[in-house]
Amino acid sequence: MFQIIGIVLLFGLVFGSFLMSGGNLGVIIEAAPHEMMAIGGAGVASFLIANSMTVIKGAGGGMGKVFSGPKWKASDYRDLLSLLFLLTKTMKSKGVIALESHIENPHDSTIFSRFPRIGKDHFAIDFICDTLRMMTMNLEDPHQVEDAMEKQLEKHHHEALAPAHAIQSLADALPALGIVAAVLGIIKTMGAITEPPEVLGEMIGSALVGTFLGVFLAYGLVGPFATRMTQVVDEEGAFYKIIQAVLVAHLHGNAAQISVEIGRGSVPSSAQPSFLELEEALSAIPNEA
Repeated sequence: MFQIIGIVLLFGLVFGSFLMSGGNLGVIIEAAPHEMMAIGGAGVASFLIANSMTVIKGAGGGMGKVFSGPKWKASDYRDLLSLLFLLTKTMKSKGVIALESHIENPHDSTIFSRFPRIGKDHFAIDFICDTLRMMTMNLEDPHQVEDAMEKQLEKHHHEALAPAHAIQSLADALPALGIVAAVLGIIKTMGAITEPPEVLGEMIGSALVGTFLGVFLAYGLVGPFATRMTQVVDEEGAFYKIIQAVLVAHLHGNAAQISVEIGRGSVPSSAQPSFLELEEALSAIPNEA
């Protein structure tokens, strides 16, 4: 919502101030199609040259997140803490062997099936199951497990940020591509140097529209989109940090309730459940779980 408001304000204030100062939008409107063809076309082409198909697809999906925000809501964080509570409680009471059937087939697990939204996130499920699998193989040193989990998180976060970095690189290139379009316009103008001053003035103004569009798009739209994508990826990454915090706390010998309370502290403030809210969510889990 705020992104849409920002875009409306961006166009309204920039072009409104131009009109209020006596500017003529006709020059910009007339020049915009071919200038955008040069700038936008070159931008898209350079984007395709610089990135893999995975990054290109990720950038497309990331643009949707600019407006929708992080996929994890407050209820998802409560569900994650409840899931981790069930897993660590089972390990405490029945041992890691009792979890083998759950971690080998998480989609058929009675524990994981209680939280379908989390179950759709392949990395979250694999991250939990791979870590628990290491524990079943007697890797119980909290520091080693934490280090292994940290490396997985760094790899995932680096890959998740690649589309945002690609969009930022495009934003950095747009002002220069705007200059390219403007230079082409100046070359065209110089080829018509014998024309009357009013014709040359119109041609030079049309050429300068290219510089304007390159800077306007870079700092007004594409750059902020990349910044917002980075913010969303960072916030979504906090979801996986909670998994690390809870499982490492469990390996340090804490009770399941204490482990998830430690994990609660890693939840982003805007989605963090209170102590009582978490306690109510854990109390609502059926005893047979």
